Amino acid sequence: MSGPPPVNFGEELKVANGISWLDDIQAFYRERAAIEKEYAAKINALSRKYHEKKSRKSAFLSVGDTPQLTPGSLESASLTTWTTILTTTEALAAERDAFSTALTTQVADVLKSLATRYDDYRKRHESLSQKLLAERDGVYGDLKKTKVSYDAECKEVEEKRQKVDKSYDAGKTKAQRSYQTELVEMNNAKNTYLLQIEATNAHKKRYFHEDLPEIINSLQDLNETRVSKINTLWTLSTNLETTMYQNSIGHLSTQLSEIERNIPVLDSGMFLRHNITNWTEPSDFAFEASPIWHDNPDMVVDEPAQIYLRNILQKSRKGMEGLKTEVEKRGKEIQQLSENWDNVKLDESQAQKEIDVVRALLFCQEEILPHSFKLLTCQIETEAIIAAVGDVARGTQSHNFKSTTFKILTNCDLCSERIWGLTSKGFKCTDCGYACHSKCEMKVPAACPGVLDKAAKKALRDEKKVALKANGGSETDLSTTSGLSRANTSASTASTLAPPTSTNRLTKSPSISGASTTSNASDTPTPIATAPIRRLVAPPPDRYISAPAPAPSLSPPSTPTSFHAIEPKETGKMLYTFSSSSSGEVSVEQGAVVTIIDDDGGWMTVRRGDGEEGLVPTSYVEKIVKGKRGPPPPIKPRGTGMKKKKSVRALYAYEPVGDDEVGMREGEEFVVLERDVGGWVRVKTRDGEGLVPGTYVEDV
Repeated sequence: MSGPPPVNFGEELKVANGISWLDDIQAFYRERAAIEKEYAAKINALSRKYHEKKSRKSAFLSVGDTPQLTPGSLESASLTTWTTILTTTEALAAERDAFSTALTTQVADVLKSLATRYDDYRKRHESLSQKLLAERDGVYGDLKKTKVSYDAECKEVEEKRQKVDKSYDAGKTKAQRSYQTELVEMNNAKNTYLLQIEATNAHKKRYFHEDLPEIINSLQDLNETRVSKINTLWTLSTNLETTMYQNSIGHLSTQLSEIERNIPVLDSGMFLRHNITNWTEPSDFAFEASPIWHDNPDMVVDEPAQIYLRNILQKSRKGMEGLKTEVEKRGKEIQQLSENWDNVKLDESQAQKEIDVVRALLFCQEEILPHSFKLLTCQIETEAIIAAVGDVARGTQSHNFKSTTFKILTNCDLCSERIWGLTSKGFKCTDCGYACHSKCEMKVPAACPGVLDKAAKKALRDEKKVALKANGGSETDLSTTSGLSRANTSASTASTLAPPTSTNRLTKSPSISGASTTSNASDTPTPIATAPIRRLVAPPPDRYISAPAPAPSLSPPSTPTSFHAIEPKETGKMLYTFSSSSSGEVSVEQGAVVTIIDDDGGWMTVRRGDGEEGLVPTSYVEKIVKGKRGPPPPIKPRGTGMKKKKSVRALYAYEPVGDDEVGMREGEEFVVLERDVGGWVRVKTRDGEGLVPGTYVEDV
């Protein structure tokens, strides 16, 4: 018979696993001890490093680089606190180093010894169990053997009985005796087998009810003892760590009390005690006479000076109004931002808000600086002028000057010199139209007649011109001296920066037939403005072959080679929409093209596209500068010349130069709107209408 399955003590009670787990626990504490010791060493080295740095910087951190008094061994309150923090860090490192040593000697080493001892106990229990198992298996084996012996005897008895049955008279007696002998042997074997069964059952009962429970109880006790010892070591490690933290808390409490004693004002007080010196405010600036022109420090108060001072006084007062508003506005913002900073600067959880507030505060402080400086300057100028000459601005009517770019030649109403150049910057009174240089603004007397209409402004300017001419003609007449009329003022202005030339310039004058006659520019008393040069794309070389000279005829040539016979009036483009508010004015939309009839510098008489005329402000109109159109390039005509057809084809490519021209590509076709416009053809393209050279196209 087979017995019950054997019990594996290591697997059933997990004794072996529990003992081997002791190695993991003691390895954990060894690694923890190593980390603590390494951390303590690094913290200690860090503290020493910054102790040395503090020693080198102690003096100038306490009293600065150049103290008036030597501090000796004294340190500022912040440095004393810093020393306490470094010392506390060293003490914390020492506590951790002691904790590391205790973990190694009192926990890890004990765990290692315990694991070795308990593993030996486990092995001895396992050896004992193996011996008991072997003895039990031996008894089971003996029982099996007796059973085999009993079965064999039974088989022999059966064989002997069969022989008795088969034997005859002579051998039957012998067979009978042999059968009786085997029957006795079989009974003996049976009795042996029964005795062995009793013995085996007794051994089995002892094994399962005495030996095995005793071993299991011993292993259970071993396992529970192991757990108890582990609990003891865990408690010890926890107490060691608690002691370390309690000691550390003691050190940190001392450090915290030292930090609370570090009042911010103490550092400032020590710095002041060691750096205070006798300070004298720099002397005020004083008037220094020129080495060339010796003068006294008194302010000049004659009539021209009073005009200048009056203008400065009015300008300063006018500027102070806007500056005060801006400074007060910025000041309130700065005050509010300062309060916000005070509310959040000690709360680290609102660090981002603090950053935003500080940036906004510094930005406002930067923005207020130029306004506050200008305001102070205006206040001092006002006080100084009133103290010197009194309130000379009271009861006067100053001009309402506005910075202006003069697009036509204009004379300064103060110095009578021209405001000249493409970028002529000056000032113009928006009330009476008084014009002056930028340099003359502060010299103009405060005698503005007030708001004038267009006619009054023109009459006032004419009166000034007559008065100046009567006084010696100091003002230059724009319409006579320069030789420029209103029709060519814009073109002349466009060419004022061109250098004068001494060579004779050929100009064109219209003839009766529409062709031009050539005259020498030097024969005329005044120069004529240079017209923009029209650049044409040159045709292929074979196109430069001149055509045969036509026979003399009184009629105009079929291909005009002159400039436009009639000089067109000036045109302009409205920069802004103008709505008429009185009689004589005309309303014009922004972007509309108008014909300029007259211009007095402030108002312009124009004609709209529908023929209505009236006045608009000069500053609302941008003049369209156009040069005279030159003749088209000479090209050998094809066939008998251009026929009066509705469409033409481009023989060559052409790039537009003037505003009224259009470009074309070779082979492109157009619809003809007008022919023989001074040798040019007006055509209609996809982009609009414009002129192209007549010799560059052919009829389709």
